[in-house]
Amino acid sequence: MAELHLHGGRAVVAGVLEAFSTIEGLRPAEAGEFTRRAFENGRIDLTEAEGLADLLTAETQSQRRASLTMAGGALGRRVSGWQTQLLRLSAELEALLDFSDEGDVGDELPASWRGSLGQLVDEIGSILRSPPIERLRDGIRVVIAGPPNAGKSSLLNSLAGRRAAITSAIAGTTRDIVEAPTAIGGQPFLLVDTAGLRESQDEIEAEGVERARQSLDAADLILWLGAPSECPDRERSLVVQSKIDLVDTPDPGVEIAVSSETGQGMDALVSTLIERAKSLLPQEGDVAINARHRAALGAALRHLEEAGATTDHLIAAEALRLARVELDRVTGRAGVEHMLDALFGGFCIGK
Repeated sequence: MAELHLHGGRAVVAGVLEAFSTIEGLRPAEAGEFTRRAFENGRIDLTEAEGLADLLTAETQSQRRASLTMAGGALGRRVSGWQTQLLRLSAELEALLDFSDEGDVGDELPASWRGSLGQLVDEIGSILRSPPIERLRDGIRVVIAGPPNAGKSSLLNSLAGRRAAITSAIAGTTRDIVEAPTAIGGQPFLLVDTAGLRESQDEIEAEGVERARQSLDAADLILWLGAPSECPDRERSLVVQSKIDLVDTPDPGVEIAVSSETGQGMDALVSTLIERAKSLLPQEGDVAINARHRAALGAALRHLEEAGATTDHLIAAEALRLARVELDRVTGRAGVEHMLDALFGGFCIGK
């Protein structure tokens, strides 16, 4: 196996590859082959390979730092510690099942057994509650919503710094979802403009309103430009009054008043978005997990909770075994062949 670093232009590279093509038994490396070999030979685990894959596509500093943390084995070390604890708990339980009729092993589990199991449940539950790493890659989904002609498209254009959405004084101009990926304060955001929320007999506009309501359900944060009393979800929303340059004072209940025309209040809105991002994005040094990790760890947690809830030692032993299988899936020790093909196929040639 060899990796070449060639000087010169494309003609030099093409010439070297042509010369190598005449050597019998020699072939170009497949995409991700070096990293896959490192994984298959135990040099890295699957979480480190995923971190490297994310690093190759990182576009912001926060994405790069999170990817480096994963590629450095932070999650793998955490899971390895859980596996060690789980093996010890399983060994104590299996000893009770197999040798309880002998004098060296008692009839009951030690008092610390359920306490250790509970600690393991708490640790895995804590990481499952952490912000997902997908938000670093896809951006915090900020949905701008409200009634027609509330200034939603103008606000999106102001935040994005470009004309991503068509604006007009005519109510109902926006009839479909308009998405604008952008970085605000070095953090990734996906701004979503939606159709004005109202009842409509127009079939196309009604479909746009339905899509707007679906976007609200999927939002990480909602910028609500309607009446504060009509805000659909106060917990996830920031009540914004637009076109403040046209009125004397903001309405009661408004949190931030802005004008896309004059820029009034935009700095305060941007600062608020950056502050909200701190709780919605993984922080530097945190172990952030993706959807695959979340599914496996969620399944492991359910099995651990089942083991803690039952008084039947056989059921508890089987639940712990299933939990170990799920932890093995996280690090790539079991049942991941198809996922490996997709993962390493997205790497650079050779890498």
